[in-house]
Amino acid sequence: MVIAGAGPAGLAAAISLARLGVETILVERRAELSSLPRATVVSLRSMELIRSWGVEDAVRAGGVDVEWRGWQSHTLATVADGSMWPVGIPTREQAALLSPTAPECVPQDHLEPVLLEHLRSLGRTRVHLHTEVVGVEDRPEGVEVVLRDVASGAVRTVLARYLVAADGAHSRIRTALGIAMPGPDGLAHAVTASFRARLWPVVGEYRYGIYSVSQPQGEGSFLPAGRDDRWIYGTRLDPHHAETYTPEQLVRRIRAGVGIGDLEVSIERRGAFSFAAKLAERFRAGNVLLVGDAGMNTAIGGGHDAGWKLGWVLRGWAGPELLDTYEAERRPIAAHNVARSADPDGSTRDAADELHVDLGGRIPHVWVHADEGRVSTLDLLGPGLTLFTGPDSAQWESQPAGGPPMTVRSLDAISARAIGIRGHGALLVRPDGTPARLWTREGTAAA
Repeated sequence: MVIAGAGPAGLAAAISLARLGVETILVERRAELSSLPRATVVSLRSMELIRSWGVEDAVRAGGVDVEWRGWQSHTLATVADGSMWPVGIPTREQAALLSPTAPECVPQDHLEPVLLEHLRSLGRTRVHLHTEVVGVEDRPEGVEVVLRDVASGAVRTVLARYLVAADGAHSRIRTALGIAMPGPDGLAHAVTASFRARLWPVVGEYRYGIYSVSQPQGEGSFLPAGRDDRWIYGTRLDPHHAETYTPEQLVRRIRAGVGIGDLEVSIERRGAFSFAAKLAERFRAGNVLLVGDAGMNTAIGGGHDAGWKLGWVLRGWAGPELLDTYEAERRPIAAHNVARSADPDGSTRDAADELHVDLGGRIPHVWVHADEGRVSTLDLLGPGLTLFTGPDSAQWESQPAGGPPMTVRSLDAISARAIGIRGHGALLVRPDGTPARLWTREGTAAA
C-alpha cells in the first residue's frame, strides 16, 4: 500500500490500515507537517474515531474549552451585548446525550503531529517526508508509483497493490488519472492572520468557537486556535487589493474588531485564499482511491472508511467488491459538505440539521457495563465485525466460516433494545459503526 499525503485524510487512512496490520508507505511532499492552525473544529464523529484510536486525550491537550456556538457582536469588547447563532455543531450538553466524547476546538497543526506520532507507534508504516509522487500507472496487478526525494531529486519506483491519493485540492495523482474536478471556483475571497493576543480576558465568560464582529474597520471573524491565546482573524477581501492587507493593516483591523486600540498583537502568519465548491467526478480509478479535500472532518471520515475497507480486502476478509462501497457511501457526505461551503449561509445551521451527516448512520451510543468497565457501545467495536446481542447470547457464540473475525458483545436487555435489538435478536455491526445486518428474531434477518 502507498498513501500520498500526510494531512488528516492520509493519516486517518494510514492509521486504519496499520491497526489492521497492513504494511504501508506514507509519503508527504512537505519536509514537515504544516505549522498553520488551519481548521479548528474537530467534529463529533472525528472525535469518536480519534477516541477509538486511543489518542483522545492527546488531541484535547492542544485545544481550548469552548462552547460550540457562534457569537455576533459589534466588537469583542462588547460581546455581552451580542447574540448567539448556531454553527451546525452540537453543544457539549447535546453531545453528552449522543456520544462518549464531544467536538473539540483543536488547531490542525496540533492534531496532525498527534496522529503522525500514533501512526509511527503502530510500527506498520514507513513514513517518508519531503517525498512526492511524480508518476502513476495503474495496472491490473497494482499501481506503479514513481516517488521523488524532493531534497536530492532521487527517483525510485514502487509497485503497490493499491494507492490512496490524499494529496490535496491540486492533486497530481488525480490529474494524472484524468479525473476532472468540476464546480465553481472563486466564490469568495478572504485574508486570514494567525496571531497571539490576550483576547480571553476580553470575552470573559463568553467562550465560543467562533466570533463575528461588525465594526466596519475590523469586520470579520475571530476563531480560537490553540492554547496561550492563539487566534485566527479572517475577513473578506477584494482579490485585486490583497496586497493592502499588510501585517500592519491586519493589526489595525484586529484592534478595531476587538475594540481595544492599543491591544498588543503579534502576527504569526497571514494568507489569502478563495472559496470553491468542487467535487471530483469519481473517487476511484481502478486501484487508486481519492480521499479528502472536502473539509478536515470529511477527510478524516473518508480516510478511515477507505482504510478499513482496503485493510479488509488486503487481509482477505472481503472481496475487492467492498471497495465499490467507498464512493457510494462517502460521495453523498462530501457532496453535502461541498454544497454547504457554497451556501452563503452555510455556516449558520442548527446542529439537528447537520448531525446525521457527521455521524453517518452509525449505531446509537449507549453507556453499558462490560469487562472494560463502563463503556459506550461505540467503544466495543473492533477491527472486524461486532455482533451485539441481548443477555441470551449462547446461540450466537460460533464464529462464521471465512470472512472477518467477529466479536460477540452481550448487552443487558434495556441496552440491547436501545440499539434496536428485540427479544432473542442480534445486530451485526461494521468497524465504522454501521449496521450490517439485524436479526429481529431467531431465523429472521434484515440486511
